[in-house]
Amino acid sequence: MRPPHFGQDITNTTSQNNNSGDGNGDGDSDRTRQEYIISRLTQNGATPVAHIAGRGIIRVVSRCEDAKENNNLDLSECSLIQVPDAVYHLMRHTELKSCDLSGNVITKISPKFAVKFNLITELNLSQNQMAKLPDELSDLNYLETLDISCNSFLSLPTVVFKLKNLKKLIAHTNKIIEIDFDLLDVNNNSLESVDLRFNPLTGICYDILKEAKVNFKIELSERMKEDWEDLDI
Repeated sequence: MRPPHFGQDITNTTSQNNNSGDGNGDGDSDRTRQEYIISRLTQNGATPVAHIAGRGIIRVVSRCEDAKENNNLDLSECSLIQVPDAVYHLMRHTELKSCDLSGNVITKISPKFAVKFNLITELNLSQNQMAKLPDELSDLNYLETLDISCNSFLSLPTVVFKLKNLKKLIAHTNKIIEIDFDLLDVNNNSLESVDLRFNPLTGICYDILKEAKVNFKIELSERMKEDWEDLDI
């Protein structure tokens, strides 16, 4: 059975501005398109796009339509707090190569993300509000680049070392203080680099990482000592 086709009628982002003063501004038009998009998604089995307001709905659906053509889903800067169920619905017949969720306010990734987008090779989660990743992400068997920079991670998620084809991990500008050194002993032949710059690593952790004998590159920024570290005890 052919998948439902949402078509241009629900992804139309053409401005309906009217400056002639006849009282028909684009606000009502946007609301009408919004309501129609939600109605069509619901009729075709998708959960309505909660957590996306105003023109964000049109933007998300439009980018999903683009992804059907180029296999790269770009949902950056869409004010998302999670990946809406409607996105999984729209992408259910598309084999994505990459997914960009950067610049949102996402706090967590659903375990089903890895099931729905299991073929992606690049995942950008930077500039969100995440502090953990689900273990189910280990099912992203083709993932080569993972960007979790500019979030709120206190440690490197264990799951990243279970990604068997991961080559590049970007984790700079988080709140990482300590590293589980047992993770560094994992024999991951694919991993090439781990970017840990601009994290508040402890002095001991920093020194160990700097001298670590591992088969991948660890990028560290110069560490500034805390005032108390210079005090004689």
